[in-house]
Amino acid sequence: MSNTLSVRLPTPLLERLRRIARDSGLPMGKLVRESLESTLSQHGDNPLLEFAGVIKGGPKDLSSRKGFSPK
Repeated sequence: MSNTLSVRLPTPLLERLRRIARDSGLPMGKLVRESLESTLSQHGDNPLLEFAGVIKGGPKDLSSRKGFSPK
């Protein structure tokens, strides 16, 4: 990995990170990366979402369909 990010952690958070790293046998950096990935993936940055609602052969925009009026 070539990118470095420095983050200041409050002592209680750092202690929790160290404990989990020790108990799991994983490096702290890997735990932080996995936590960031999990958090960021929950914020709608999903590349598959661009295909949500796409139906092959259907109208691209229902609002442009003639005669369509919601009730």
